Amino acid sequence: MEILALLSSGLLEALQPINLALILIGVTLGLFIGMMPGLGSVNGVAILLPITFLVPPASAIIFLAAIYYGAMYGGAISSITLGIPGASTAVATTFDGRPLAMKGRASLALVTAAIASFVGGTVSIILFTLFAPALASVALNFGAPEVFALMLLAFATFVGLGGDDIPKTVLSICLGLVFAAVGFDEISGAPRLVFFDITGFLHGINFLVLAIGVYGLGEMLWTIDTTRGKITSTEAKMSVRGIAADTKASMTRGWKGMSIGSTLGFFVGILPAAGATPGSLMAYGIAKMTARDPESYGKGNPDGVAAPEAANNSASTGSMLPMLTLGIPGSPTTAILLGGMVIWGLTPGPRLFTDEPAFVWGLIGSFYVSNFAALVINLSFIPLFIWMLRMPFTILAPMIFVLSIVGGYAATHDMHDVWLMLAFGLSAFFLRKFDYPLAPAVLAIVLGPIAEPTLRQSLLLSSGDPMIFFTRPISGPIMAVAIVFILLPLFAFLRRRGRARSHGA
Repeated sequence: MEILALLSSGLLEALQPINLALILIGVTLGLFIGMMPGLGSVNGVAILLPITFLVPPASAIIFLAAIYYGAMYGGAISSITLGIPGASTAVATTFDGRPLAMKGRASLALVTAAIASFVGGTVSIILFTLFAPALASVALNFGAPEVFALMLLAFATFVGLGGDDIPKTVLSICLGLVFAAVGFDEISGAPRLVFFDITGFLHGINFLVLAIGVYGLGEMLWTIDTTRGKITSTEAKMSVRGIAADTKASMTRGWKGMSIGSTLGFFVGILPAAGATPGSLMAYGIAKMTARDPESYGKGNPDGVAAPEAANNSASTGSMLPMLTLGIPGSPTTAILLGGMVIWGLTPGPRLFTDEPAFVWGLIGSFYVSNFAALVINLSFIPLFIWMLRMPFTILAPMIFVLSIVGGYAATHDMHDVWLMLAFGLSAFFLRKFDYPLAPAVLAIVLGPIAEPTLRQSLLLSSGDPMIFFTRPISGPIMAVAIVFILLPLFAFLRRRGRARSHGA
Protein backbone atom coordinates (compact mmCIF):
# COMPACT_ATOMS: atom_id res chain seq x y z
CA MET A 1 0.00 0.00 0.00
CA GLU A 2 2.90 2.34 0.74
CA ILE A 3 4.21 1.85 -2.81
CA LEU A 4 0.78 2.70 -4.25
CA ALA A 5 0.61 5.89 -2.18
CA LEU A 6 4.11 6.92 -3.28
CA LEU A 7 3.32 6.10 -6.91
CA SER A 8 0.11 8.14 -6.75
CA SER A 9 2.03 11.15 -5.48
CA GLY A 10 4.60 10.58 -8.25
CA LEU A 11 1.90 10.51 -10.93
CA LEU A 12 0.40 13.74 -9.56
CA GLU A 13 3.87 15.32 -9.72
CA ALA A 14 4.35 14.13 -13.32
CA LEU A 15 0.93 15.55 -14.29
CA GLN A 16 1.80 19.05 -13.03
CA PRO A 17 1.34 21.45 -16.01
CA ILE A 18 5.05 22.21 -16.45
CA ASN A 19 6.07 18.55 -16.18
CA LEU A 20 3.29 17.33 -18.48
CA ALA A 21 4.23 19.95 -21.09
CA LEU A 22 7.91 18.92 -20.87
CA ILE A 23 6.94 15.23 -21.22
CA LEU A 24 4.91 15.91 -24.39
CA ILE A 25 7.66 18.10 -25.89
CA GLY A 26 10.40 15.65 -24.86
CA VAL A 27 8.61 12.58 -26.25
CA THR A 28 7.90 14.32 -29.58
CA LEU A 29 11.48 15.57 -29.90
CA GLY A 30 12.76 12.13 -28.93
CA LEU A 31 10.58 10.46 -31.56
CA PHE A 32 12.16 12.52 -34.37
CA ILE A 33 15.66 12.37 -32.85
CA GLY A 34 15.37 8.58 -32.65
CA MET A 35 14.35 8.21 -36.29
CA MET A 36 17.24 10.35 -37.59
CA PRO A 37 20.18 8.07 -38.45
CA GLY A 38 23.31 8.91 -36.47
CA LEU A 39 21.56 10.87 -33.72
CA GLY A 40 19.84 8.54 -31.25
CA SER A 41 18.99 9.08 -27.60
CA VAL A 42 22.60 9.68 -26.48
CA ASN A 43 23.17 12.64 -28.80
CA GLY A 44 19.64 13.94 -28.30
CA VAL A 45 19.91 14.04 -24.51
CA ALA A 46 23.44 15.50 -24.66
CA ILE A 47 22.45 18.25 -27.14
CA LEU A 48 19.35 19.28 -25.16
CA LEU A 49 20.98 19.04 -21.73
CA PRO A 50 21.80 22.81 -21.50
CA ILE A 51 18.14 23.75 -22.16
CA THR A 52 17.11 22.06 -18.90
CA PHE A 53 18.87 24.69 -16.77
CA LEU A 54 15.82 26.88 -17.41
CA VAL A 55 13.52 24.60 -15.35
CA PRO A 56 13.64 23.03 -11.84
CA PRO A 57 15.95 19.98 -11.43
CA ALA A 58 13.13 17.42 -11.14
CA SER A 59 11.42 18.78 -14.26
CA ALA A 60 14.75 18.75 -16.11
CA ILE A 61 15.34 15.04 -15.47
CA ILE A 62 11.71 14.26 -16.39
CA PHE A 63 12.24 16.12 -19.70
CA LEU A 64 15.47 14.25 -20.51
CA ALA A 65 13.89 10.90 -19.57
CA ALA A 66 10.96 11.71 -21.91
CA ILE A 67 13.42 12.34 -24.76
CA TYR A 68 15.00 8.96 -23.97
CA TYR A 69 11.57 7.27 -24.14
CA GLY A 70 10.63 9.00 -27.38
CA ALA A 71 13.95 8.07 -29.00
CA MET A 72 13.41 4.39 -28.13
CA TYR A 73 10.09 4.54 -30.00
CA GLY A 74 11.52 6.59 -32.88
CA GLY A 75 14.43 4.29 -33.72
CA ALA A 76 12.05 1.77 -35.29
CA ILE A 77 10.52 4.27 -37.72
CA SER A 78 13.48 4.74 -40.07
CA SER A 79 14.33 1.04 -39.67
CA ILE A 80 10.91 0.13 -41.08
CA THR A 81 10.29 2.92 -43.59
CA LEU A 82 13.82 3.39 -44.98
CA GLY A 83 15.74 0.30 -43.87
CA ILE A 84 18.21 2.55 -41.97
CA PRO A 85 18.43 1.93 -38.19
CA GLY A 86 17.74 5.23 -36.45
CA ALA A 87 19.88 3.99 -33.55
CA SER A 88 21.81 0.87 -32.62
CA THR A 89 18.86 -0.23 -30.44
CA ALA A 90 16.66 -0.53 -33.56
CA VAL A 91 18.97 -2.65 -35.73
CA ALA A 92 17.11 -5.88 -34.91
CA THR A 93 13.83 -4.20 -35.87
CA THR A 94 15.18 -3.82 -39.41
CA PHE A 95 15.42 -7.61 -39.86
CA ASP A 96 11.62 -8.05 -40.19
CA GLY A 97 10.30 -4.48 -40.16
CA ARG A 98 11.80 -3.56 -43.52
CA PRO A 99 10.59 -6.74 -45.31
CA LEU A 100 7.07 -6.05 -43.99
CA ALA A 101 7.24 -2.50 -45.39
CA MET A 102 8.47 -3.77 -48.77
CA LYS A 103 5.45 -6.09 -48.89
CA GLY A 104 3.09 -3.14 -48.39
CA ARG A 105 2.51 -3.98 -44.69
CA ALA A 106 4.34 -0.96 -43.27
CA SER A 107 1.27 -0.01 -41.24
CA LEU A 108 1.32 -3.42 -39.51
CA ALA A 109 5.06 -3.08 -38.81
CA LEU A 110 4.73 0.47 -37.41
CA VAL A 111 1.67 -0.37 -35.28
CA THR A 112 3.38 -3.53 -33.97
CA ALA A 113 6.51 -1.54 -33.11
CA ALA A 114 4.48 1.11 -31.27
CA ILE A 115 2.37 -1.38 -29.29
CA ALA A 116 5.35 -3.60 -28.48
CA SER A 117 7.26 -0.55 -27.27
CA PHE A 118 4.32 0.39 -25.05
CA VAL A 119 3.98 -3.14 -23.65
CA GLY A 120 7.73 -3.43 -23.03
CA GLY A 121 7.81 -0.03 -21.37
CA THR A 122 4.77 -0.79 -19.19
CA VAL A 123 6.08 -4.18 -17.99
CA SER A 124 9.49 -2.72 -17.17
CA ILE A 125 8.01 0.26 -15.29
CA ILE A 126 5.87 -2.06 -13.16
CA LEU A 127 8.91 -4.25 -12.38
CA PHE A 128 10.91 -1.10 -11.66
CA THR A 129 8.23 0.19 -9.28
CA LEU A 130 7.86 -3.07 -7.36
CA PHE A 131 11.39 -4.46 -7.19
CA ALA A 132 13.89 -1.61 -7.62
CA PRO A 133 16.06 -2.17 -4.51
CA ALA A 134 16.06 -5.99 -4.81
CA LEU A 135 16.92 -5.99 -8.52
CA ALA A 136 19.71 -3.48 -7.96
CA SER A 137 21.37 -5.88 -5.52
CA VAL A 138 21.04 -8.71 -8.08
CA ALA A 139 22.76 -6.55 -10.69
CA LEU A 140 25.66 -5.98 -8.26
CA ASN A 141 26.28 -9.75 -8.19
CA PHE A 142 27.08 -9.73 -11.90
CA GLY A 143 30.85 -9.70 -12.22
CA ALA A 144 33.00 -10.26 -15.31
CA PRO A 145 32.29 -14.06 -15.52
CA GLU A 146 28.52 -13.51 -15.37
CA VAL A 147 28.57 -10.78 -18.04
CA PHE A 148 30.70 -12.96 -20.35
CA ALA A 149 28.32 -15.89 -19.85
CA LEU A 150 25.42 -13.63 -20.81
CA MET A 151 27.27 -12.48 -23.94
CA LEU A 152 27.97 -16.11 -24.90
CA LEU A 153 24.27 -16.86 -24.47
CA ALA A 154 23.50 -14.01 -26.87
CA PHE A 155 25.89 -15.46 -29.45
CA ALA A 156 24.34 -18.90 -28.93
CA THR A 157 20.84 -17.58 -29.64
CA PHE A 158 22.10 -16.15 -32.94
CA VAL A 159 23.76 -19.34 -34.18
CA GLY A 160 20.39 -20.27 -35.69
CA LEU A 161 19.99 -17.00 -37.58
CA GLY A 162 21.83 -18.40 -40.59
CA GLY A 163 19.25 -21.14 -41.08
CA ASP A 164 20.81 -24.52 -41.75
CA ASP A 165 24.06 -23.01 -43.04
CA ILE A 166 25.90 -22.89 -39.71
CA PRO A 167 29.41 -22.40 -41.24
CA LYS A 168 28.28 -19.17 -42.92
CA THR A 169 26.76 -17.98 -39.64
CA VAL A 170 29.96 -18.73 -37.72
CA LEU A 171 32.03 -16.95 -40.39
CA SER A 172 29.70 -13.94 -40.14
CA ILE A 173 30.16 -13.86 -36.34
CA CYS A 174 33.95 -14.11 -36.74
CA LEU A 175 33.96 -11.17 -39.18
CA GLY A 176 32.01 -9.09 -36.65
CA LEU A 177 34.44 -10.04 -33.85
CA VAL A 178 37.41 -8.99 -36.00
CA PHE A 179 35.81 -5.58 -36.64
CA ALA A 180 35.02 -5.25 -32.93
CA ALA A 181 38.71 -5.79 -32.07
CA VAL A 182 39.94 -2.89 -34.23
CA GLY A 183 41.49 0.00 -32.28
CA PHE A 184 43.25 0.10 -28.93
CA ASP A 185 43.36 -2.95 -26.67
CA GLU A 186 41.25 -2.05 -23.62
CA ILE A 187 43.58 -3.86 -21.19
CA SER A 188 47.11 -3.31 -22.57
CA GLY A 189 46.40 -0.07 -24.43
CA ALA A 190 48.31 -1.28 -27.51
CA PRO A 191 46.91 -0.58 -31.01
CA ARG A 192 45.75 -3.63 -32.95
CA LEU A 193 44.29 -4.44 -36.37
CA VAL A 194 45.05 -0.93 -37.62
CA PHE A 195 44.76 -1.84 -41.29
CA PHE A 196 47.45 -0.30 -43.54
CA ASP A 197 48.40 2.01 -40.63
CA ILE A 198 45.38 4.23 -41.36
CA THR A 199 44.99 6.41 -38.26
CA GLY A 200 41.18 6.44 -38.57
CA PHE A 201 41.12 2.83 -37.36
CA LEU A 202 42.73 3.83 -34.03
CA HIS A 203 39.35 4.89 -32.60
CA GLY A 204 37.86 1.55 -33.61
CA ILE A 205 34.87 0.85 -35.84
CA ASN A 206 31.76 2.63 -34.63
CA PHE A 207 28.81 0.26 -34.49
CA LEU A 208 26.37 2.78 -35.93
CA VAL A 209 28.66 3.32 -38.93
CA LEU A 210 28.55 -0.42 -39.66
CA ALA A 211 24.79 -0.65 -39.05
CA ILE A 212 23.95 2.28 -41.36
CA GLY A 213 26.30 0.96 -44.04
CA VAL A 214 24.91 -2.58 -43.87
CA TYR A 215 21.20 -1.81 -43.49
CA GLY A 216 21.00 1.60 -45.18
CA LEU A 217 23.29 1.52 -48.19
CA GLY A 218 23.37 -2.27 -48.47
CA GLU A 219 19.55 -2.48 -48.49
CA MET A 220 19.32 0.32 -51.08
CA LEU A 221 21.81 -1.45 -53.41
CA TRP A 222 19.97 -4.75 -52.94
CA THR A 223 16.61 -3.16 -53.83
CA ILE A 224 18.07 -1.52 -56.93
CA ASP A 225 19.67 -4.81 -58.01
CA THR A 226 16.66 -7.05 -57.42
CA THR A 227 14.10 -4.73 -59.04
CA ARG A 228 16.35 -3.66 -61.96
CA GLY A 229 14.96 -0.14 -61.75
CA LYS A 230 11.30 -1.21 -62.15
CA ILE A 231 10.25 -0.22 -58.62
CA THR A 232 8.64 3.22 -58.37
CA SER A 233 7.30 3.26 -54.82
CA THR A 234 6.39 0.93 -51.98
CA GLU A 235 2.73 -0.08 -51.88
CA ALA A 236 1.71 1.27 -48.49
CA LYS A 237 -1.96 1.71 -47.67
CA MET A 238 -3.41 3.64 -44.77
CA SER A 239 -6.86 3.92 -43.19
CA VAL A 240 -8.38 4.14 -39.73
CA ARG A 241 -9.98 0.72 -40.24
CA GLY A 242 -6.59 -0.60 -41.39
CA ILE A 243 -4.86 0.67 -38.24
CA ALA A 244 -7.55 -0.95 -36.08
CA ALA A 245 -7.05 -4.25 -37.94
CA ASP A 246 -3.28 -3.94 -37.65
CA THR A 247 -3.58 -3.26 -33.92
CA LYS A 248 -5.59 -6.45 -33.48
CA ALA A 249 -3.16 -8.40 -35.68
CA SER A 250 -0.11 -7.11 -33.80
CA MET A 251 -1.59 -8.16 -30.47
CA THR A 252 -2.58 -11.64 -31.69
CA ARG A 253 0.54 -12.38 -33.77
CA GLY A 254 3.14 -10.48 -31.77
CA TRP A 255 2.25 -11.31 -28.16
CA LYS A 256 4.97 -13.94 -27.84
CA GLY A 257 7.70 -11.57 -29.05
CA MET A 258 6.37 -8.85 -26.74
CA SER A 259 6.47 -11.22 -23.74
CA ILE A 260 10.04 -12.34 -24.46
CA GLY A 261 11.27 -8.83 -25.20
CA SER A 262 9.60 -7.21 -22.18
CA THR A 263 11.06 -9.57 -19.58
CA LEU A 264 14.45 -10.25 -21.16
CA GLY A 265 15.02 -6.60 -22.09
CA PHE A 266 14.45 -5.37 -18.54
CA PHE A 267 16.84 -7.82 -16.92
CA VAL A 268 19.54 -7.19 -19.53
CA GLY A 269 18.96 -3.43 -19.15
CA ILE A 270 19.65 -3.41 -15.41
CA LEU A 271 23.12 -4.90 -15.96
CA PRO A 272 25.84 -2.23 -16.11
CA ALA A 273 27.67 -2.28 -19.48
CA ALA A 274 24.84 -4.15 -21.23
CA GLY A 275 22.00 -1.89 -22.37
CA ALA A 276 19.17 -1.88 -24.89
CA THR A 277 21.13 -2.95 -28.00
CA PRO A 278 22.27 -6.38 -26.72
CA GLY A 279 18.85 -6.83 -25.12
CA SER A 280 16.98 -6.25 -28.41
CA LEU A 281 19.31 -8.55 -30.37
CA MET A 282 19.02 -11.31 -27.75
CA ALA A 283 15.23 -10.99 -27.69
CA TYR A 284 15.10 -11.34 -31.47
CA GLY A 285 17.33 -14.43 -31.38
CA ILE A 286 15.33 -16.13 -28.62
CA ALA A 287 12.00 -15.26 -30.29
CA LYS A 288 13.23 -16.93 -33.47
CA MET A 289 14.59 -19.98 -31.65
CA THR A 290 11.30 -20.56 -29.83
CA ALA A 291 9.06 -19.87 -32.87
CA ARG A 292 7.08 -22.57 -34.67
CA ASP A 293 8.12 -21.07 -38.02
CA PRO A 294 11.70 -19.75 -37.55
CA GLU A 295 12.18 -19.72 -41.33
CA SER A 296 9.68 -16.82 -41.58
CA TYR A 297 11.96 -14.55 -39.54
CA GLY A 298 13.85 -12.09 -41.70
CA LYS A 299 11.04 -12.20 -44.28
CA GLY A 300 8.44 -10.08 -42.49
CA ASN A 301 7.27 -11.79 -39.30
CA PRO A 302 5.48 -9.36 -36.90
CA ASP A 303 7.03 -11.22 -33.94
CA GLY A 304 10.44 -10.23 -35.33
CA VAL A 305 9.40 -6.58 -34.90
CA ALA A 306 7.63 -7.03 -31.56
CA ALA A 307 10.47 -8.81 -29.71
CA PRO A 308 13.29 -6.25 -30.25
CA GLU A 309 11.00 -3.24 -29.85
CA ALA A 310 9.58 -4.51 -26.56
CA ALA A 311 13.12 -5.34 -25.43
CA ASN A 312 14.76 -2.00 -26.20
CA ASN A 313 12.01 -0.03 -24.47
CA SER A 314 12.04 -2.39 -21.51
CA ALA A 315 15.84 -2.16 -21.30
CA SER A 316 15.77 1.65 -21.40
CA THR A 317 13.72 1.65 -18.19
CA GLY A 318 15.84 -1.14 -16.73
CA SER A 319 19.02 0.87 -17.30
CA MET A 320 17.55 3.64 -15.12
CA LEU A 321 17.45 1.27 -12.15
CA PRO A 322 21.21 0.92 -11.44
CA MET A 323 21.61 4.64 -12.12
CA LEU A 324 19.10 5.65 -9.44
CA THR A 325 19.73 2.94 -6.85
CA LEU A 326 23.50 2.41 -7.20
CA GLY A 327 24.79 5.47 -9.05
CA ILE A 328 25.99 3.17 -11.88
CA PRO A 329 24.71 4.07 -15.37
CA GLY A 330 23.27 1.10 -17.26
CA SER A 331 23.67 2.68 -20.71
CA PRO A 332 25.43 5.65 -22.40
CA THR A 333 22.23 7.72 -22.23
CA THR A 334 21.77 7.11 -18.50
CA ALA A 335 25.42 8.12 -18.03
CA ILE A 336 24.49 11.57 -19.38
CA LEU A 337 21.39 11.62 -17.16
CA LEU A 338 23.60 10.71 -14.20
CA GLY A 339 25.87 13.65 -15.00
CA GLY A 340 22.84 15.94 -15.16
CA MET A 341 21.62 14.76 -11.76
CA VAL A 342 25.03 15.45 -10.21
CA ILE A 343 25.07 18.93 -11.79
CA TRP A 344 21.69 19.66 -10.19
CA GLY A 345 22.87 18.53 -6.76
CA LEU A 346 21.12 15.15 -6.71
CA THR A 347 23.27 12.23 -5.57
CA PRO A 348 22.23 8.88 -7.10
CA GLY A 349 22.64 5.87 -4.84
CA PRO A 350 20.88 3.81 -2.17
CA ARG A 351 19.93 6.89 -0.12
CA LEU A 352 18.26 8.71 -3.02
CA PHE A 353 14.93 6.91 -2.40
CA THR A 354 15.07 8.02 1.26
CA ASP A 355 16.51 11.53 0.90
CA GLU A 356 14.63 12.63 -2.26
CA PRO A 357 11.39 10.60 -2.40
CA ALA A 358 9.46 13.37 -4.17
CA PHE A 359 12.02 13.48 -7.00
CA VAL A 360 12.35 9.69 -7.34
CA TRP A 361 8.63 8.96 -7.39
CA GLY A 362 7.93 11.96 -9.61
CA LEU A 363 10.43 10.52 -12.10
CA ILE A 364 8.87 7.04 -11.85
CA GLY A 365 5.43 8.58 -12.34
CA SER A 366 6.74 10.37 -15.43
CA PHE A 367 7.77 6.99 -16.89
CA TYR A 368 4.10 5.93 -16.95
CA VAL A 369 2.96 9.22 -18.49
CA SER A 370 5.82 9.32 -21.04
CA ASN A 371 5.16 5.74 -22.11
CA PHE A 372 1.47 6.43 -22.78
CA ALA A 373 2.23 9.76 -24.49
CA ALA A 374 4.83 8.10 -26.73
CA LEU A 375 2.28 5.48 -27.85
CA VAL A 376 -0.38 8.08 -28.72
CA ILE A 377 2.06 10.43 -30.50
CA ASN A 378 3.66 7.56 -32.41
CA LEU A 379 0.33 6.19 -33.64
CA SER A 380 -0.76 9.73 -34.60
CA PHE A 381 2.26 10.17 -36.87
CA ILE A 382 1.89 6.82 -38.67
CA PRO A 383 0.09 8.47 -41.67
CA LEU A 384 3.17 10.71 -42.12
CA PHE A 385 5.50 7.70 -42.05
CA ILE A 386 3.29 5.85 -44.55
CA TRP A 387 3.38 8.92 -46.81
CA MET A 388 7.18 8.71 -46.79
CA LEU A 389 6.93 5.16 -48.16
CA ARG A 390 4.67 6.26 -51.03
CA MET A 391 7.41 8.45 -52.47
CA PRO A 392 8.87 7.20 -55.77
CA PHE A 393 12.01 5.14 -55.28
CA THR A 394 13.90 7.56 -57.53
CA ILE A 395 13.41 10.15 -54.76
CA LEU A 396 13.64 7.73 -51.83
CA ALA A 397 16.98 6.17 -52.86
CA PRO A 398 18.93 9.50 -52.96
CA MET A 399 17.28 10.45 -49.65
CA ILE A 400 18.44 7.18 -48.07
CA PHE A 401 21.93 7.77 -49.44
CA VAL A 402 22.14 11.33 -48.08
CA LEU A 403 20.70 10.35 -44.68
CA SER A 404 23.18 7.48 -44.46
CA ILE A 405 26.13 9.76 -45.24
CA VAL A 406 24.97 12.38 -42.72
CA GLY A 407 24.25 9.70 -40.10
CA GLY A 408 27.66 8.07 -40.61
CA TYR A 409 29.43 11.42 -40.23
CA ALA A 410 27.31 12.52 -37.25
CA ALA A 411 28.33 9.41 -35.28
CA THR A 412 32.05 10.34 -35.06
CA HIS A 413 32.56 13.55 -37.12
CA ASP A 414 35.26 11.76 -39.10
CA MET A 415 35.30 11.39 -42.91
CA HIS A 416 37.20 8.11 -42.45
CA ASP A 417 33.97 6.61 -41.09
CA VAL A 418 31.98 7.84 -44.10
CA TRP A 419 34.31 5.96 -46.47
CA LEU A 420 34.19 2.97 -44.14
CA MET A 421 30.39 3.06 -44.18
CA LEU A 422 30.38 3.04 -47.99
CA ALA A 423 32.72 0.02 -47.93
CA PHE A 424 30.42 -1.77 -45.46
CA GLY A 425 27.39 -1.06 -47.64
CA LEU A 426 29.09 -2.51 -50.73
CA SER A 427 30.42 -5.52 -48.78
CA ALA A 428 26.97 -6.20 -47.28
CA PHE A 429 25.45 -6.18 -50.76
CA PHE A 430 27.89 -8.84 -52.02
CA LEU A 431 27.57 -10.94 -48.84
CA ARG A 432 23.82 -10.94 -49.29
CA LYS A 433 24.24 -11.96 -52.94
CA PHE A 434 26.13 -15.05 -51.71
CA ASP A 435 23.53 -15.78 -48.98
CA TYR A 436 25.69 -14.89 -45.99
CA PRO A 437 23.61 -13.79 -42.96
CA LEU A 438 24.39 -10.23 -41.85
CA ALA A 439 22.62 -10.25 -38.47
CA PRO A 440 25.27 -12.39 -36.66
CA ALA A 441 28.05 -10.01 -37.78
CA VAL A 442 26.08 -7.05 -36.43
CA LEU A 443 25.54 -8.90 -33.15
CA ALA A 444 29.26 -9.68 -32.88
CA ILE A 445 30.39 -6.08 -33.33
CA VAL A 446 27.93 -5.02 -30.60
CA LEU A 447 28.82 -7.71 -28.09
CA GLY A 448 32.52 -8.12 -28.94
CA PRO A 449 33.68 -5.03 -26.98
CA ILE A 450 31.73 -6.34 -23.95
CA ALA A 451 32.61 -10.04 -24.24
CA GLU A 452 36.36 -9.73 -24.83
CA PRO A 453 37.38 -7.64 -21.77
CA THR A 454 35.08 -9.64 -19.46
CA LEU A 455 36.59 -12.90 -20.74
CA ARG A 456 40.12 -11.62 -20.10
CA GLN A 457 39.25 -10.17 -16.70
CA SER A 458 37.63 -13.47 -15.67
CA LEU A 459 40.70 -15.48 -16.71
CA LEU A 460 42.96 -13.03 -14.86
CA LEU A 461 40.83 -13.53 -11.72
CA SER A 462 41.13 -17.33 -11.99
CA SER A 463 44.81 -17.42 -13.08
CA GLY A 464 43.75 -18.78 -16.48
CA ASP A 465 41.31 -21.43 -15.23
CA PRO A 466 38.18 -21.44 -17.49
CA MET A 467 36.21 -23.33 -14.80
CA ILE A 468 35.48 -19.95 -13.20
CA PHE A 469 32.58 -19.67 -15.67
CA PHE A 470 31.05 -22.97 -14.54
CA THR A 471 31.63 -22.92 -10.77
CA ARG A 472 29.95 -19.59 -9.94
CA PRO A 473 26.25 -19.80 -9.02
CA ILE A 474 24.99 -17.33 -11.67
CA SER A 475 27.42 -17.77 -14.57
CA GLY A 476 27.34 -21.61 -14.36
CA PRO A 477 23.67 -22.11 -15.34
CA ILE A 478 23.89 -19.38 -18.02
CA MET A 479 26.95 -21.11 -19.57
CA ALA A 480 25.14 -24.47 -19.51
CA VAL A 481 22.14 -23.02 -21.37
CA ALA A 482 24.45 -21.28 -23.88
CA ILE A 483 26.30 -24.54 -24.62
CA VAL A 484 22.99 -26.36 -25.15
CA PHE A 485 21.89 -23.65 -27.61
CA ILE A 486 25.22 -23.88 -29.46
CA LEU A 487 24.87 -27.67 -29.77
CA LEU A 488 21.22 -27.58 -30.91
CA PRO A 489 22.11 -27.31 -34.64
CA LEU A 490 24.42 -30.34 -34.25
CA PHE A 491 21.60 -32.34 -32.63
CA ALA A 492 19.23 -31.29 -35.44
CA PHE A 493 21.81 -32.35 -38.06
CA LEU A 494 22.31 -35.76 -36.41
CA ARG A 495 18.54 -36.27 -36.17
CA ARG A 496 18.07 -35.48 -39.88
CA ARG A 497 20.94 -37.81 -40.75
CA GLY A 498 19.40 -40.59 -38.64
CA ARG A 499 16.02 -40.15 -40.35
CA ALA A 500 17.66 -40.23 -43.79
CA ARG A 501 19.42 -43.48 -42.93
CA SER A 502 16.25 -45.08 -41.62
CA HIS A 503 14.33 -44.08 -44.76
CA GLY A 504 17.20 -45.36 -46.91
CA ALA A 505 17.13 -48.69 -45.11
